[in-house]
Amino acid sequence: MKVIYNISGMTCMHCVKAVEIELKEAGIKNFHVEIGKVEAEISDSTDEQKIIDAIKEAGYEVI
Repeated sequence: MKVIYNISGMTCMHCVKAVEIELKEAGIKNFHVEIGKVEAEISDSTDEQKIIDAIKEAGYEVI
């Protein structure tokens, strides 16, 4: 299942990279980050809260 998260505060490619790093460190494998949004593939082994926590760890809020 594909889920899209809208993210507040992401304004540049540095922001995108910060979110990508946190998602990778959280073990999320299938995702695409653009300014203002994250599209992630949710599977049985992927906890949706883990994705949200990784985005927050990068310094951004899911809206």
